[in-house]
Amino acid sequence: MSESDSFINEVTDEMRREKLFGYLRRYGWIAVVIVLGIVGGTAWNEYRNAQGRAAAEGAGDALLAALSENDEAARAAAMSDVNASGNAAVITAMLTASTQEEAGDVAAAAATLGALAVDPGTPALYRDIAAIKAAMLPVGDIADRLTALAVLAQPGQHFRLLALEQMAYLTLENGDQAGAVAILRQIGEDAAVTRGLTQRAQSLLIALGEEPATPTQTP
Repeated sequence: MSESDSFINEVTDEMRREKLFGYLRRYGWIAVVIVLGIVGGTAWNEYRNAQGRAAAEGAGDALLAALSENDEAARAAAMSDVNASGNAAVITAMLTASTQEEAGDVAAAAATLGALAVDPGTPALYRDIAAIKAAMLPVGDIADRLTALAVLAQPGQHFRLLALEQMAYLTLENGDQAGAVAILRQIGEDAAVTRGLTQRAQSLLIALGEEPATPTQTP
């Protein structure tokens, strides 16, 4: 390589270095911002996760403390004061309603379950469970409870047959034995009916002096 070629290469390399340093001087702050954003985002996520864990642990401790109350009324009051979120809030509400029912305050239990059943933030499966449990409580007009159950008894609903069973009980309680018998036969003839539900429906039909439906239950 000649001296002139070597000189040209050195000049070229020096120009590249100068251009690189120029870019760093002009745009280096962008890299700094990106790095700070990554570090800050990671720290914020860790903080939020730690806060979430602390909140869940606090709710769990409060729930255990409430359940340890021997007096049913005190236990129900303590349960209603538990501050939880997400699925923990759903479980807490369910336990609160059960405790309120045990304490004899079925109106409060129905209100707790009713609020859970219409909460859009609650998964649909839990809303349906809450609605069925609320309809089972002896609170409110039977016609209103039957209307609520009829929605859950539609084809394709998770707890259709359980809702039909409760509808049969309420229909019978309302003095409509023929209507209750028709619902019980509908349950017994459903291909998805379980053995336990079949036995309950057949037993009630026999108790009413009716012929049991032909069982088509699955194991």
